[in-house]
Amino acid sequence: MNVGDAIASRRTIRAFKPDAVARETIEDILTLASRAPSGGNLQPWRVYVLLGEARDELVRRVAERRKETPMGEAPEYHVYPPALGEPYRTRRFRIGEALYETLGIPRADKAGRLAQFVRNWEFFGAPAGLIFTIDRQMQQGQWADLGMFMENIMLLAREHGLHTCPQEAWAVWHGVIRDYLSVPQNEMIFCGMALGYADETAPVNALASERAKLAEFVTMRDRA
Repeated sequence: MNVGDAIASRRTIRAFKPDAVARETIEDILTLASRAPSGGNLQPWRVYVLLGEARDELVRRVAERRKETPMGEAPEYHVYPPALGEPYRTRRFRIGEALYETLGIPRADKAGRLAQFVRNWEFFGAPAGLIFTIDRQMQQGQWADLGMFMENIMLLAREHGLHTCPQEAWAVWHGVIRDYLSVPQNEMIFCGMALGYADETAPVNALASERAKLAEFVTMRDRA
């Protein structure tokens, strides 16, 4: 698979098959993904990989904690800007509505929408769960490095016939994650990622998010 095909076929998967992913495959993906660009070669990323019983235990702990705090705790950073302006606010609204429309869950069905959202904290059934952290001393430039590392993982997954779902939803369970994985206090828990084989029969996986036209985000000049 060439890079273009990997980019074109990458999508956010929200229903996975239970089929296990070989540990060696994940190690190969992470090793090559670490070639991501990194200013000053800081390589600020850290990733905790959860498989089998280890993955299931995190899911169990979050489910237990949800009995007290159903939507988790405040994340350590703003997942979205507090006063999100346009066109970003509309884009976020539209993809949310498209998701639930694909699933046949109307706006009035609050319980149904919540049940779907909670699937985030089960890695959408994926057999492998990844948790990403970054040292608290890092700044915007190094957060970009972490993003490029994650993108490499998502594209390399496609080369292996795998799919992914990047999940900032895990940020609200940083306390549970920190306790379970013994994450040092100097590491901020950024997000999770589900990794596995897509369930191509699941309607939710038919969702394809729209993208802005080139003219909306590109300014090109060829004269001084």
